[in-house]
Amino acid sequence: MARLLPETVEKGRFKKMAFVALCQTGELTEGQMVLFRVERKSVLLVWPSGGTIQAYRGRCPHQDVPLSDAHFDGKAVTCGAHHWCFDGGTGACLTPGGRGLKPYAVRLEAGEIQVDLA
Repeated sequence: MARLLPETVEKGRFKKMAFVALCQTGELTEGQMVLFRVERKSVLLVWPSGGTIQAYRGRCPHQDVPLSDAHFDGKAVTCGAHHWCFDGGTGACLTPGGRGLKPYAVRLEAGEIQVDLA
């Protein structure tokens, strides 16, 4: 269902934003993770238990493998390839010496979960 939304104004200056609607808000529940493919990019949506909806690049920074086989326990995302762990609420790497997930801005608007891919 991804569709590109228009430019927005942020902090008093024009900034080209590329917000894309990924799904309806009711399609993601707390404690769930869903991977989307949008315009040649993979986007991982997670809703940590007790937290807010977050979006990250859908590839593990360890060896750039897709997070399609990742596991989410409601708090942490674990890469299925090499078991690197990431905090679902911040994207920070929980594996010593590792890099975190690349975040994307998220907004909820008109019943949709939208992510800025710019």
